[in-house]
Amino acid sequence: MYEKNEFKDKVAIITGATSGMGKQVAHDLATEGARIIASGRNIEEGKQLEATYPEHIVFIAGDIKDVQSNEYLVEMALKHFGRLDHVVLSAGQLGIGRLDQLSVEDWRDTFATNTDAVFYLLRKALPIMQEHGGSVVIIGSIAAFHAFPNHPAYCASKGALIALVRQLALDFGPKIRINLVCPAQVKTPLLEASAQAFENPDEILQQTANRLPLKRLGTSEDIAASVLFLLSERSSWVTGSYFVIDGGFLST
Repeated sequence: MYEKNEFKDKVAIITGATSGMGKQVAHDLATEGARIIASGRNIEEGKQLEATYPEHIVFIAGDIKDVQSNEYLVEMALKHFGRLDHVVLSAGQLGIGRLDQLSVEDWRDTFATNTDAVFYLLRKALPIMQEHGGSVVIIGSIAAFHAFPNHPAYCASKGALIALVRQLALDFGPKIRINLVCPAQVKTPLLEASAQAFENPDEILQQTANRLPLKRLGTSEDIAASVLFLLSERSSWVTGSYFVIDGGFLST
């Protein structure tokens, strides 16, 4: 899928790195020799990542909804490693509730995590990456293409990323490639937490899997493999695109 040692000593920023898909991407890139600034809300998980890969991962706790916190990640990449080659934006928030039941704060909070944080980080990172090139992968959602009951803020915030990725690919090519990964139901803490709203969460997850042509939920490993492909030179003619990784969800 990518050349051996391709990521050795490359420098990446990963948000949402303490849980689910972002955590798996951090593991995979560190295993391949990358140097990583990992950001996330779970301090314990972040410290564990750092302890597992002490020569490869620097964990920085912070609120990605804050402009300065995002800019600090870029500053730390330059301070610790002297360059920046890749950015993976994996943090996400559901924002459940029908439109007339959502507070203004809930709506803004969902967009702040899913959309605004992408702007905050990339406005600082992209000009630096333009010096020598690089690649960016944003983890979006199948919700950009398919409506889910009582998820207007989530669907809208993820849908906005499609237009943003196309625009950024146009504005920052040819040196920087920017792509979007759109997973369906992946077994992560976020999905499991949403299932807890039902009386039988395990049954709900199994029913969800059974509706897919592949009859299983996605895994963080499934998504991380696609992210690393898009970061790698094997995808050197891919930019401004979205990759739907959904177990066949959209075909049902």
